[in-house]
Amino acid sequence: MTASLADARLVLEAGSRLLADSVESAKRLTQGGADIDDHQVVTERVAYAATEAVAAHEVLAELERWRAEGKATAIREKTAIAAVGELMTNLSFRLSGVADELGLGDAAVERSFPAAVRNALRRTTAESLLRELGANVAATRGANDWALDETHEQVRDQVRQFAAEEIAPHAEHIHRSDETIPESFIEKMAELGFFGLSIPEAYGGVEMGNLAMILTTEELSRASLAAAGSLITRPEILTKALMGGGTEAQKKFWLPKLASGEIMAGISVTEPDIGSDVASVKCRASRATVGGVEGWLIDGPKAWCTFAGRANVLAVLLRTDADVSKGAKGLSLFVVPKPATREHTFEFTQPGGGRLVGKADATPGYRGMHSYTLNFERWFVPADHLVGEAAGEGRGFYLQMAGFAAGRLQTGGRGCGLAQAALEETAKYVVDRKQFEQPISEFQLTQYTLGKMTAQIAGARAITYAAARAFDEDERAAAPLAAQAKLLACDVAVSTTQSGQLMHGGWGYAEEYPISRYVVDATVLPIFEGVKPILELKVIGKAILGA
Repeated sequence: MTASLADARLVLEAGSRLLADSVESAKRLTQGGADIDDHQVVTERVAYAATEAVAAHEVLAELERWRAEGKATAIREKTAIAAVGELMTNLSFRLSGVADELGLGDAAVERSFPAAVRNALRRTTAESLLRELGANVAATRGANDWALDETHEQVRDQVRQFAAEEIAPHAEHIHRSDETIPESFIEKMAELGFFGLSIPEAYGGVEMGNLAMILTTEELSRASLAAAGSLITRPEILTKALMGGGTEAQKKFWLPKLASGEIMAGISVTEPDIGSDVASVKCRASRATVGGVEGWLIDGPKAWCTFAGRANVLAVLLRTDADVSKGAKGLSLFVVPKPATREHTFEFTQPGGGRLVGKADATPGYRGMHSYTLNFERWFVPADHLVGEAAGEGRGFYLQMAGFAAGRLQTGGRGCGLAQAALEETAKYVVDRKQFEQPISEFQLTQYTLGKMTAQIAGARAITYAAARAFDEDERAAAPLAAQAKLLACDVAVSTTQSGQLMHGGWGYAEEYPISRYVVDATVLPIFEGVKPILELKVIGKAILGA
């Protein structure tokens, strides 16, 4: 029997019911989220299941939008049904695995997923449905025709053309040669306004909103995650911090320069022995007067500062209160100027004796941006480079977290773009590649795998676009949704790139084909902008369980 939209709605209702029971039980188990660390596995399962439920809801919401606008083609509807089926299958498996720990047992799972619902669930993930989607992927070479309004269609088309003409032809060379992003990329992206998409017009931006920003990030990442897709994320994070806590003078000075691409930014939070525990940052800033100018001296190491070489400024989170017991309340955020360099190692000195040393860390993927380990020695910054100036002292952690929320949203877009690239490259390969005297795109398992990939991408794209729209309404309230979009989209990028690599066979392991680059690039996505376990426990889990 063919799957229907009614089946998708039925299984989503069932999954939502089981999730609601699980959340209530998890709240009791963790004392309203206060004891999450005593129940990390249960919290992780519930947080991820909640993410899958949101994604499924947003898939059907998109489909309803398309129906109202006359854009709901048969293949779009079938993709939505399969996406809901994939998400609810995973949700039911995830929650049933901790049903005993939650005190629910088999009875609760059976109540939500009785025989009739299980039958509907099987129809939404049926081999025949996924094979049909896969055959369409092969026929269209995996083209992304996600329906948008006219304005956003134009944004996507413009960026897609730019990425195809300017970025894609150089992506493999940059990756294999481990080169720094060409200056021409930055100049041309600046001309097109890509760096000012979320900056208000009053400060030199184009203020097109977060969905336009996500579409831009997605299309750039589709061409190259490392050479283009991540370029607008760093200024975006600094922009959010300045908008949230900068003085008016700081906004007027820094934002137009960020919007125009005149200055490129790096974000420096992590330290060699401090990763996700941001409140424990030790690198310090001490009050000082140098050359008659009041300001701060920075001392200490930082790690994983992406684009720190080429960046003109670094947004650096520093401890300004020597009392470490104050934790996050003793941290402040600074805009720290530095000379730009394209080298993988650098050493800069100031007239007053300050020194900044940096070395790019070798990585298997995500080349082009380069992440640096840094060491500051009495590096001076004037007092007006503290974000918020006097009023910003001790507020750095909170401003940085707001910036990270924006970064997570963008990373959802990056994940979607990389997954889309893998789908298209794989579709092209399986059509052209023949084995046993026929294109491998005609084999059932190939079609099934392509169909599964496209269903997974639909879920990731739906929740990411929903988070972008929610950010336009209320950034603070939308922060957990942005984390969920990042969580799901990054995992989808990993799974789809690896599935694509397998379908390339031996050639998937050769640098001759872009899929090998996509695989190593994708592995960084669940790590940066909030490593996966921290998102699940400290961001999504806390938001859901009430802590």
